[in-house]
Amino acid sequence: MSGNHLFQRLRKKWRFVAIALAGVAISFAIGTFLPGLPINENPANAVAQVQNVNKFLTINPLVNQVGENQTGFNLDRTIEQLLTILESKEKRLTFVPPEPFQGKTIFEASVNDSEKVIALTVDDGPWPETTEQMLDIFKQNDVKATFFWIGKSLENSPEIARRVVAEGHAIGNHTWHHWYDSMDAATVANEIDRTAKLIYETTGVKTTYFRPPGGVLNNGLAKYAKEQNYSVVMWSVTSADTDPRAQPEAFVENVLKGAKPGAIVLMHDGGGDRSRTVKALPEMIAGLKKEGYRFVTIPQLLEMQEQQG
Repeated sequence: MSGNHLFQRLRKKWRFVAIALAGVAISFAIGTFLPGLPINENPANAVAQVQNVNKFLTINPLVNQVGENQTGFNLDRTIEQLLTILESKEKRLTFVPPEPFQGKTIFEASVNDSEKVIALTVDDGPWPETTEQMLDIFKQNDVKATFFWIGKSLENSPEIARRVVAEGHAIGNHTWHHWYDSMDAATVANEIDRTAKLIYETTGVKTTYFRPPGGVLNNGLAKYAKEQNYSVVMWSVTSADTDPRAQPEAFVENVLKGAKPGAIVLMHDGGGDRSRTVKALPEMIAGLKKEGYRFVTIPQLLEMQEQQG
C-alpha cells in the first residue's frame, strides 16, 4: 500500500475523533477566555459543540478577532493539528511493508552507496534488564532499531514492550516459542498469529514484519508468513553475540567489518545473558557513526529502497 493511500485512509479514520477532541479542547479554551458561552464537556456531543462554537465565532466578529489574535485559537488549525498527532501515532503503531516487499524474504536493502544507512535488529525480547539497558543506549545515541519479539517473552515483560514502542522503535514478530523444528499448519499459524495478537493487545502495534527463529526458512513458518503478506526479514550482518566464547570486542568487529549501505544487523536482547551485547553496543554504534552511517528501522530501510526504485 502506498504511503499516500494509507495517509488518506488514516485521515478518514481519525477525522471524527479529531473533531471530537477539538470540541472538548476548544470548549475549555473558549470557556476560559469567553465566559458566558454555554459549554458542553461531553465528547459524545463534541461535533455539535464545534458547530455551535463556529457559529458563535462567525456571528461575533469581535470575539473571533480576540480568539485569533489573543488566544491563538483557530478551529481549522486546531483540528488539523489533532489530525496530525493522531495520524502520527497511527503510523508509529502500524508497521506494514511497502507492497513490493510483502510476501518476500529480505536479507538486505538495495540503496545508493551514497546513502550510508544501516538497520540494527534485536531478537528474542523483550527481556528484563537487558532490553532496558539497550534502550538507554539507543536513546543516548539517537538510534532507532527494530525489535523482533517472542510471544512468551512479551507475555513476561509487557511494560518493557510498551517502553520500546513509546520510544519509537519498530516491531516485528518472532513467533511464540522460538521453535526451529518443522511444524504442522495449525502450529505454524498459532506461533505467528498468537504472537501478533499479543503484540497488538499489549502495545497497540500491528506489524507484518516477521523473522523466523534461527533464520530457518524451511519449517513452515516463513511459508505461512509470506502467505499472510508478511515480509520475512533475515540479515546480512551478524554480531554473532550468541557465541558463548566470544568477547564483546568481537561483536563490534563483526558488525563494522560487515557493514555496508542497506545492511541489516542481527543481535539479541533476550534468550539468555546478553550483557556482552549491551557492553558492545555503544562501541558498535560509535564505530558505525565514525564511518558515516546513520541508523534506520527496517520499515524505513525498505521505504528508502522503494523510493529509489
